[in-house]
Amino acid sequence: MNQPLTGVYTAKKKDGTIYYRASLTYRNKHISLGSHKNRQKAHEIYCTASALLNDSSIRLEDYTDNSPLAFSKWVCLINFRDNGLYFSSPIYIRPHFFYYYFSPTEFFIFDKDDLFYYSSRRISRRGGHYFVADYGMQVNIMSRYGIKNYAVEGRDYRFINGSRNDLRYENIEIINRFHGVSAIQEKGRIRYQVKIHVKGNVKVGTYDTEMEAAIAYNKAIDLLKKAGVDKAYSPNYMEGISPDVYAGLYNSVQVSTRLLNYRSE
Repeated sequence: MNQPLTGVYTAKKKDGTIYYRASLTYRNKHISLGSHKNRQKAHEIYCTASALLNDSSIRLEDYTDNSPLAFSKWVCLINFRDNGLYFSSPIYIRPHFFYYYFSPTEFFIFDKDDLFYYSSRRISRRGGHYFVADYGMQVNIMSRYGIKNYAVEGRDYRFINGSRNDLRYENIEIINRFHGVSAIQEKGRIRYQVKIHVKGNVKVGTYDTEMEAAIAYNKAIDLLKKAGVDKAYSPNYMEGISPDVYAGLYNSVQVSTRLLNYRSE
């Protein structure tokens, strides 16, 4: 009979297949480390994790691809060792920010204000986009920073220090907040140009304020719908504006005569 191996527990799948789970207890917290179909490999996972927690000279950058321990767990354990907080997400805390790792060379940097949010949610990647499960929905994490799904980097937003991995609030500048609205320089001052896509971009107008521009885009949507254009436009939502003020701006903003006279083919 095999002698018991420290930190290894036998488990069984629904189909009866036996596998081995590795776990340990550190600072009174029981931590699941992963599993393996091979008993000895599961023990190696335990030994690696134990060494990591008890040797402060082992660093994040010491991880190698042949480690029996998954990289995400490596991050979790080192953070627990160094900072006294255990998260199931691959987070490592620094004094004023934290890293969220995908691999030793792939990570995001977040403000500590976001720690609670990401410590309880896993970030998933698909086609260059990053999502979290939030109340049963997949939410693009960029929307948390005012970057909408349609936004174009350099036109609608920019990263001040040039790093797309740095999602600290101070590093994100939102240039255009609303659908169809672009800030432009005109005679030495900033104005707001509005375009809407029908069968190509149609210019709605140019306005002195961003709010007027956003409302003009909404007015253009309404005109196109009345003209029979069956397209799922997303109207702009304005926070902090009363219905009376909105109605006044809506009635006063001028839009292109092409839209006023538009007829759906």
